[in-house]
Amino acid sequence: MNLLARLLLPSVTLLLTGAQAASFKDCADCPEMEALPAGEFQMGAQMPPNVAPIHAVTLRAFAIGKYEVTQGEWKAVMGSNPSKSTTCGDACPVENVNWHEAREFVKRLSSRTGSAYRLPTEAEWEYACRAGEQHDFCGGSAPNSVAWVGDQYGGIHPVGQKQPNAWGLYDMSGNVWEWTQDCSHADYKGAPADGSAWEAQATTGECNSRILRGGSWLSGPQYSRATLRFGFTPKFHAGDFGFRVVRDLK
Repeated sequence: MNLLARLLLPSVTLLLTGAQAASFKDCADCPEMEALPAGEFQMGAQMPPNVAPIHAVTLRAFAIGKYEVTQGEWKAVMGSNPSKSTTCGDACPVENVNWHEAREFVKRLSSRTGSAYRLPTEAEWEYACRAGEQHDFCGGSAPNSVAWVGDQYGGIHPVGQKQPNAWGLYDMSGNVWEWTQDCSHADYKGAPADGSAWEAQATTGECNSRILRGGSWLSGPQYSRATLRFGFTPKFHAGDFGFRVVRDLK
């Protein structure tokens, strides 16, 4: 492993309090979820500056989507399909969704199921991506084995076609960028240590951009690294912007 790779990979220590991830669905056309154990991990990397400093985060158990929310799941909840790549089919990730629309989806899904769905916090996303391992990407160190990345693939693909990570989560690297709940901050100085969402800027009290994670089919593999974070205006639509959901465990 070269020096750059070592700098990008923090040490990870999981304090597992349960068994391996277990999958479930709250309804026939709801997202399939993986229940993840509580634990602690070292979030971030030493470089570039916006992913530093490395800091310990301790999280309670939660469930996260096994896949990115699909076009079929979106239609079942919202009644329409905003995606640009509708010919890809119901098994492909929904895309062309902004942050506000993703939030409306989880609100309606919660009302429909009676369970508390939401967007993942940035810490929950990285914890789920890493799954207790130390890889460059979510599930491995070879991007093409775990991710659809780079426009040579010609667009989005059905979910679950690449290698999953150790907790059985697919496409956390590549396919579509995934919205998280958190506001964009210049670095991790002052970030929550409990895995909660980092909201408005301390200096302004505002949140002009939200964090996306994971990269996409349209971006090069360097953008799909486990630690990379990307802030964008929450009103923006793009054909490679999607999301996955989190559900609180009772």
